[in-house]
Parts: sequence; C-alpha cells; structure tokens
Amino acid sequence: MGKLSPPRPIHTEDDVGRFCCGEEILDHWLKNRSLKNEASGASRTFVVCDESRVVAYYALATGSVLLAEAPGKVKRNMPDPIPVIVLGRLAIDEQWHGKGLGRGLLKDVLLRSFNVAQEVGVRALMVHAMSEGAKQFYLHHGFSVSPMDEMKLFIPLSAKNILGPSGHREA
Repeated sequence: MGKLSPPRPIHTEDDVGRFCCGEEILDHWLKNRSLKNEASGASRTFVVCDESRVVAYYALATGSVLLAEAPGKVKRNMPDPIPVIVLGRLAIDEQWHGKGLGRGLLKDVLLRSFNVAQEVGVRALMVHAMSEGAKQFYLHHGFSVSPMDEMKLFIPLSAKNILGPSGHREA
C-alpha cells in the first residue's frame, strides 16, 4: 500500500479491475458503468488511487426531490421539486476499510457539492443508503432522514454544514 492520490476524476487508464468493496453492485458499477456515465454526462466519478489502482470512489449526479420527501431544514422556502446533488455511489476497497477513507471521501463530496451550489441552484446533497450501516454513517455525519423513505438522507449545502460553525474552510 503506497501513497494515495487525492480524489480526482476517473480516467480510462485507472485500474478498476481489482476493486472489491464487498458490495457486488458497487464493484460492478465502477467496472462497467462509471466510464460510460462519465462519457455521457449522466454522472461524474471521482477516484482515489494507490498508483493506478482505484481503492475508493464516489459518483455524483444532479437530481430533484419532491417537497414531501425532504426533511424540514431542506424543504424550507424551496420550490417543488427541490434541486439536489445525488451521491449515487461511495465505496472503499476492502483492503482500505477502517482507515478513515470513507470519512475523507465524504468530506470531499461535501466540499465539491458545496462549491457547485455556489454556482448552480441546488439545495442539498441526497443519498440513498444501501444498508443500515451506511445509513448510520451518513447520520453520524449530519444527514437527516426523509419523512417518506428512511433510507433516503439529506444534508443542506450550507456553509455551516460544510465548512463548520465559522463558515470558513477547516484546515
């Protein structure tokens, strides 16, 4: 295990073949859909690599959610539907589990999404948790549960939520 790259857009040269996170659907998507979605503009995939080998990734897309599906702090003063960024995938290779990479990736997701929200009208980041463990991870990091779907979670893209109480980027 070498030095990891910071999260960056996926490239065709990246080695995705050995990626195994323990969830076949996430492994399959990285290996078979990520570059196709990148080319079509359906989503953007960001990877962390150990040399050229992908050891973690996440995928973002735009979307919308009905007012009734959003928690109070997300839907307040918003149109119906509410524009959101969708965190469609977030996965860590099994060899890297338990090393804080998920927390680091989520921090990158939030900052990248916050920066987009400064330029384009989006209210929140939304994720569909695949498991109870994933749901607890997102809740621990400040997400709120949808009143209509307990596995759909949101976090408003506000400076306070993303940058901390001071509203400035934390070191």
